[in-house]
Order: sequence, then C-alpha cells, then structure tokens
Amino acid sequence: MTKLKLDNTVVDTLVIGAGQAGIATSEHLTALNVPHIVVEKDRIAERWRSQRWDSLVANGPAWHDRFPNLQFEGLDPDAFPSKERVARYFEEYVEKFSLPVYTDVTVKQVSMLQGEAGYAIETSKGCIKAKRIVCATGPFQKPSIPPIVPELTDLKQLHSSHYFNPEQLDSGAVLVVGAGSSGVQIADEINRSGKKVYLSVGPHDRPPRSYRGRDFVWWLGVLGKWDAPAAAPDAEHVTIAVSGAHKGITIDFRELANNNITLLGRTHAFTNGTLSFSNDLVQNIEKGDENYLSLLEEADAYIEKNGLDLPEEPSAKRILPQPECMLNPIRELDLAASGITTIIWATGFKSDYSWLDLDVFDDKGAPKHQRGVTALSGIYFVGLPWLSRRGSSFIWGCWHDAKYIADHIETQRKYHEYECHVPEPSVEIA
Repeated sequence: MTKLKLDNTVVDTLVIGAGQAGIATSEHLTALNVPHIVVEKDRIAERWRSQRWDSLVANGPAWHDRFPNLQFEGLDPDAFPSKERVARYFEEYVEKFSLPVYTDVTVKQVSMLQGEAGYAIETSKGCIKAKRIVCATGPFQKPSIPPIVPELTDLKQLHSSHYFNPEQLDSGAVLVVGAGSSGVQIADEINRSGKKVYLSVGPHDRPPRSYRGRDFVWWLGVLGKWDAPAAAPDAEHVTIAVSGAHKGITIDFRELANNNITLLGRTHAFTNGTLSFSNDLVQNIEKGDENYLSLLEEADAYIEKNGLDLPEEPSAKRILPQPECMLNPIRELDLAASGITTIIWATGFKSDYSWLDLDVFDDKGAPKHQRGVTALSGIYFVGLPWLSRRGSSFIWGCWHDAKYIADHIETQRKYHEYECHVPEPSVEIA
C-alpha cells in the first residue's frame, strides 16, 4: 500500500480498483511477471469499510468466501467474517504477495493515446501511460434509488449504503424497499431494535442457509449451479435473499412477518403522501418458496445418487402458514398515518464509467465484453456480476475470472514480443 506521485509513469498494465477484483488481478499478473500497478481512490476494500452497515458479515462462510491462497487466520472456517475482517483480509493479501497497490489515487479520465498504441490515464497524482487497462471498479459505484418518492422535508430517505445502525434513524416506523440480502438483513436488524418495520418484497431467490449439514454455497457447488453462464431470461432482476447474520440462518419471509415485520408488494407509486404497492407480494414469496424447495429436492437426489451419509432434515421442507399481511395484502399506505418517518432503499447500485472515454459500452452504458475481454485491444473488465458465470460475484469466483484476464494479457504480451522481433538478415549461399 503506497502513496506516491505517479506523474509520467509508464507501465505495461494498469489495474484500476483495489477491491477483490483488482487484488486478484494483481496476484495473477505478479505470478506471470507482468509489469503493472494497481491504483485505488480510497483505501483497500473501501466499500466493505464505509458503505456497509456496522453489523454486516459475509454472506458465505470463511472456508468458501476467500481466495485460494490465503485462509482467514484465527477464524472458524464455518464462521461468517465481519466486514472489518474481510477488509483486513484483503490488506493481508496485498502484503503477503507484495502487490503494487497505490492508494489515494483517483482516476479522472482514460483515453486513447494519439500517435502511439496504449492509453493515457489522468489521475489525481499525475498522468500515467499504459498499454493495457483492467477496470476492476466493480458494479457498485453509485447508489440506485428509483424516482418514486420526492424528497420531503418530513420524511428521511437513504440508500442502504448509507445505513449503519438503528441508532442513526429518527423515531417512528421504517419502510425498507428491497428484499435481497441487504434489505432483509437491515429490516430484521431494525425490527429487533424495537422499531416498527415494513418490508417491500420483490422477486427473489431464497436458498436455505444450510441443508442436511452442508451450507448452501456447497450445494450450489456440487450441483454445478455456480457455473451457470447467465441468468435465466425471466430472472435478470431477481435478487438473492441469504444471510450470514446470527451465525447463519435461512431467511423466511413468513417468519419475519410473524415477528412483526409487515410485508408489502413491490413499491409502485407515490401520490399525496400515500405509497401504492403492486399486487405481487404472494406471488413473489411463493416463487421464492419454489426456488427454496427445488434446491432441497436437488440436494436429496444428489445425496441418494452419491450414497452420502448426511442426516435427513424433514423440518426444512415445512412452509409456515400465510401471515395476515399475505392473506390481505396492503395495496396503499399513508406514510404519515402509518408513522413512517424513514425509507431505506435497498435497491442496488448503478455503474459509473464516465471517466472511461472509450468505445466499449452498449447503448445502455454496460460494458461489452466476452469474459471480461473487450473488442478494444488492451481493455478488460473484472469484478462484474455474471462476468463468466453465476459465481463471478463471489470472492472466489472473482479470483478465477481475474486469472483468465491475466492469462489473456500474458498471451497478448507474447504476441507483441514476437511482432517486435526483428529477424536476422537471411544469408544466401551460392
């Protein structure tokens, strides 16, 4: 971790971002002896530090959510690391492999060099020239809040990345919009603090935290689901509701309702102080149940086929009765009458590539790539969801994606070395 002036630096490969994607890429480039540096605008793994709530733990156990070449020292392999421990893990990784990471360096603009191959990178520490660039900034640059509720003086609205603990909230009830991992965990934490909580639930997958003595990450591995190359056509916007909180429990929306969280359908519109919700709550929860039960069935079939001695777990297949909020879904909610003073939008993020002045994006602003390799020579992406497979979003999956990119860079370097080789003049023998 270095803080230096980089003006007039010339490097073969520049990696932008020192989160899990940038660090994994740097490890592989280092192993291949590819000259490179990594620049990071904040600290290493900054989003784990300052854009997550205080009690957050990893959604996967320590034995799984890590890079292959370093374990979480001093932590039970089946435990779920805290956000601080995850950030420290990446710092330890940089130190172990002596990776050339420069912190406190903001990339302002990337453009093609004129009259020569490569790219010009304007940073807060000076200008850099590089033949190749790996964009490892990930998908979480800008909080995404749908333009549904206008900013009102008597209603506090914040994105989940700016929620840290219940103590920061005003008195009154809270509406959490979004029922992926972040939304569910935040809603549960606030509810346990004693506040009244409403939770707006959209389409989601709901895997078991564990089943028959194995964590769901193991089941997705042995069943080949981590290797799915793309989301199903009707599931692009489906989130996953899973949690490592409370030492790892299966998320059950009916149980949350029984614990005094009022479930609502997707947040639809706002008029004169009243929010309206889509009539899809029951459908969303039942489809999540189908996803849950289908995984249990596949797990049972795998156990039988492979003759595994894993204890049966019939209680896992019991679905609780529908709570009142599902039997009679609320379609409209007067915020003032309901005592709601805060809305937390757990609605994901948008990418921001405004600094990348290159023709590598589609008409929606998303990077065009094949496993992270773009059509523009020397420009790569690592750390994006579904970059090569379903597992790309996880720490270990990102590591394998980064290896593919590093290998591609090394191959291109060898082609370039051959291209620049000037053969000896031929000698004619009479």
